[in-house]
This record gives sequence, C-alpha cells and structure tokens, in this order.
Amino acid sequence: MTSTALTWSLRGRAPDDIPIAADGSPVTPDWAWGGATGRGVRVCVVDSGVERDHPLVGPVDGSYVVLKDEDGTVRVEPTETGDSCGHGTACGGIIRRVAPECELYSVRVLGERFSGTGDVLLAGLRWAVEQRFDVINLSLSTTREKFTDQLRALSDEAFFHRTAIVASAHNTPVESFPWRFSSVISVGSHQEDDPGLYLYNPQPPVEFFAPGQNVTVPWLGGATIRTTGNSFATPYIAGLSARVLSKHPKLTTFQLKSVLYQAASNVTTTSPSSHRGAE
Repeated sequence: MTSTALTWSLRGRAPDDIPIAADGSPVTPDWAWGGATGRGVRVCVVDSGVERDHPLVGPVDGSYVVLKDEDGTVRVEPTETGDSCGHGTACGGIIRRVAPECELYSVRVLGERFSGTGDVLLAGLRWAVEQRFDVINLSLSTTREKFTDQLRALSDEAFFHRTAIVASAHNTPVESFPWRFSSVISVGSHQEDDPGLYLYNPQPPVEFFAPGQNVTVPWLGGATIRTTGNSFATPYIAGLSARVLSKHPKLTTFQLKSVLYQAASNVTTTSPSSHRGAE
C-alpha cells in the first residue's frame, strides 16, 4: 500500500507516430477530456470502503460490503459502515478530485489493518463487474495463483462489457494479479513533481504512471494524510478515465486505453497531414 512504489522518469519516450481520432483531430488532453467532469459515469472503488461525506469525497452513491459466513460462503450486501482503514477513502477522494461529478460507489473487501483474502476480493470484484460499472478502481492485488484464472476471466468479462478495471501494480517486484492482465488498465506511480502529469510506459507490463509519491489524500474522520504508493496513482487514472468516458461515452475499454495512451505527456501526436500516403 505505502511501500516503495515502482517509478517512471521523463527520460523514457514513446514512439512519435501516433494515430489520430476518427474525426481527424489529434488525440490531445483537450480532445480527450477537456471540459468533462465525469458526469454520468459510474465509478466503483473496490477497497476498504469509502467514508461518506468526507469533505474531500462528498456523497457516495452506494456502499456495499462482502461478508464471509462461517461455512465460507461470501455474499455482497448494502452497508452503512463506511471505511475500515482509510485506504478506500483515499482512493475515492482522488477520483472525486479528478472527476468531481462522477457517481461514486464503494465495495468493501478489506478489513482493519488492510486485512483481506483472495476469495473476498474476487467476490467483490465479480459483483462490481456484474453491475456493469463504467470504471472500477482496484488499488489491490493478490499473489495467490489459485485465483489467477478466475481473475483473468472476470477481467476479460469486464473488458468486453465496457467496464474499465483500473488496477494498481504491486509496490514490490512480485507476481500479483489482476494488474498484469492486458484486459485491465495497469498503473504505477512516478516521481515527478507535477500533480497533473501522467505518462505512458513503453516497457510494460505497467502501462501508465501517475502521481502517487508523497501525495495528500483524504483519510478517516474527515482528516488527510500524506502517503506514497501505486495505490494512489491508480485512482488518478480511474478519475481521468471517467472524464474521458463522460465526454466520449461510446468508447470501448480498448478505445479508452488507446486514448489514454495517445494523450499521455510523453507521447507526441502527429498532425493529420503526416498520415497521408505517397502522392
């Protein structure tokens, strides 16, 4: 959560010859999300819950929790319990800052002290995918390989039903999922000072890098803290995705990922004339 994050430097550059939008316009940040606020886009935070009415979060449109019975059965129910440890509130606040008018939902899969299990995470993510949210923020992952196939199937289902799962890369160099799947949008953090900067990574599996180093985030009890981690870069891209989808609601997840790529600060977009064939 808050350990040393994977980072990216401005020294890396992506290829220069980038496709243009269908209307012939270069895919710039202004074209992608300029003037958009996330209105009409449903974003779900699968995490530790989100504190309702935090000054930096505002209203939460729906809160749910994954419960595990003594016999191992898991179920999802509405809840008023809020956030168990602050992590989800931090993510929700970053999303709200980037996309202030999006609809924000929460599914709690973590308990106190960031505790959680793979089957509970899987159940919460499955429920969110079934609800067909536009964007799911998943600043979590599991190293348990037994969940890999189910997570991959869920990620593919989301991808083909236009639900963008924005998933955090692990903070340490270990194998974890689902961020390594190509059907999700994977995010790490960079160390640049610009709080509005995000970058494309030309050397995957992490696809994008966003602000996540020493950032101020909302926390429990209406408070704020400063913290570091890929967890907090991920909701920046989730919020940006909500703004893109607010302005271009017919985009598929594949197209959304392409727009994010083309609008990244270290990608140069060429003019329409440069794409003409030989005359």
